[in-house]
Amino acid sequence: MDLTTQYLGHTLSNPFMPGSSPLPDDLDVVKKLEDVGAPAIVLRSLFEEQVQAEALATHEAVSASMYTSAEAASYFPEDGDYEFGPEAYLEHLRQVKAAVDVPVFASLNGVHPEGFLRYGKLIEEAGADGLELNVYAPIIAPERTGQTVEDEVIQLVRVVKQGLKIPVAVKLSPFYSSPANLASQLDAAGADALVIFNRFYQPDIDIERLEVSRTLALSTSSELLLRLRWLAILRGRVSTKLVITGGVHTVEDAVKSIMAGADVVQVVSALLQRGPEYLGQLRRGVELWLEDNNYDSLDQARGSMALDKVGEPEAYERANYLKILQGYRAQLAR
Repeated sequence: MDLTTQYLGHTLSNPFMPGSSPLPDDLDVVKKLEDVGAPAIVLRSLFEEQVQAEALATHEAVSASMYTSAEAASYFPEDGDYEFGPEAYLEHLRQVKAAVDVPVFASLNGVHPEGFLRYGKLIEEAGADGLELNVYAPIIAPERTGQTVEDEVIQLVRVVKQGLKIPVAVKLSPFYSSPANLASQLDAAGADALVIFNRFYQPDIDIERLEVSRTLALSTSSELLLRLRWLAILRGRVSTKLVITGGVHTVEDAVKSIMAGADVVQVVSALLQRGPEYLGQLRRGVELWLEDNNYDSLDQARGSMALDKVGEPEAYERANYLKILQGYRAQLAR
């Protein structure tokens, strides 16, 4: 069964890869992922705040007459909050590249083009085969419009693409006012892939201690539905590669993702729960499903349930919303 796919300038043996996570922090795990069939490795994100904090530390060390207040310094996370600082991240990237034969993609999380470009160049020099831009900026200022926010993302991608030689994927959230329009403009701006969608770890409130507390909840298959919908809508409307991430736990989840139009399926939570070996089980399960259902290749199934292919495209749009709610009300009335 031919499972090959094209992604960020590489022909991958299959589309099922570990997404950005702590898994590749350990070189033994990296090698195990390659052994079970991972077609590429995506490193955890390096955060813009880490680069800023390093620059702040350097500035303080050489500027005896200038001091940053304790309050200002508190905006930066503690060193212990990060597994790798900027220099350690680059060294780890080199070590992962030397340890495996598959492509290695780095990940940057931030909002400013200058930071993305400056450190993106260092990542490129360190040997990364591609870069995933994780654009995350919670907008709380009421004067900032949705159009302004989206224009900034588009400009960021333009700047990074013009400054780097390696391919660039853009990891998006589902919270933009017009995801389809943004995707189309990012495609035109040169994005080599769109990753749909980022998962955010929302803070909770401790009502006893009166504190905001950190929470970490792994994904479930229920989170896949939103991603399937937008993947199916975008397939055929943009030329860039499409990646699904968040909610892929079972063979059925993976098959649905391919049918909706995914060129690549990223898996994280399922691997954190079941171990790196599960990636191989997932790939073999999809291969068996395709064979049992008379597919000659994975490419034959890809996009077969996209919006422009299904008999009832309204199933992905407003008509489905109306039918589901009306049908549920009718059941209650019985």
